[in-house]
Amino acid sequence: MDALMANYASGSDDDEPTASTLENQEASALLPPPPLDLLQPPNFVDYSKMAQGSRIRSFPHVEGNYALHVYIPVVIPFDARKQLTIVMRRAASLVPDLYAVDADYALAELCKDEQKLEKVLLAREFHVSLGRTVAIQVHQIDSIVAMLRQKFQSQQSRYWMDFTKWEHFVNDDSTRSFLSLEVTRTGLSEITKQVHMVDEVYRLHGLPEFYKNPRPHISLVWALGDISSKLKQATKEIENFQNSVNSYKNCNLRCKFSRVVCKVGNKVYDICQAVD
Repeated sequence: MDALMANYASGSDDDEPTASTLENQEASALLPPPPLDLLQPPNFVDYSKMAQGSRIRSFPHVEGNYALHVYIPVVIPFDARKQLTIVMRRAASLVPDLYAVDADYALAELCKDEQKLEKVLLAREFHVSLGRTVAIQVHQIDSIVAMLRQKFQSQQSRYWMDFTKWEHFVNDDSTRSFLSLEVTRTGLSEITKQVHMVDEVYRLHGLPEFYKNPRPHISLVWALGDISSKLKQATKEIENFQNSVNSYKNCNLRCKFSRVVCKVGNKVYDICQAVD
């Protein structure tokens, strides 16, 4: 027993901190904590610190109804994003209360960090609407999706879409305004044909058709209310700015049509896929 007690005591004594250990612990306690940047991945974006806008529903939520949206997905080519960051900074200085479409973060905040601006706004998927966003009932979903797929069976050829004109738009109830890039030439006839095909399906289901003279576009940022006058002036100044910079004169945002999708609520249905 005495031997056992001796061994236990010896082990405990070995665990006692020495003078050098205490000095190291005291030195560590005096060191400042590591920078937060070291605890975050290289491409980390802190969304919690960005101001967000509040959107208003275009139609009231009704139990059993789902929002329907038919559109062409668009991804901005990487080489065009750098130039668009400059334009977005210009837009933020001209119209302060702009927000990134869908992400809803304040453009002015995003412009403080080029990485955030590109990742949150420009690297995301945009859309060219082929029909109005409308409410449908659950029993209409299968019929609408099936008819759209049948209509678009022949729409499998790729074509170019050139987004060449800065324009502003206001939604039907004037609750939101948008700064957008519009297709005015290349791709316009093809998109217009696709809009008419969607209209036919909408008509058969008693849904409101698209505008008589479609103006295909992607919206990049939005603002609350009808601020047409501000955005109209902003688009003029953006165009003047682009014309004054040599690198912009022959620069168009050009994308290839790849597919049409139909979003019902949170579910996305593939309608057609283009082939090379």
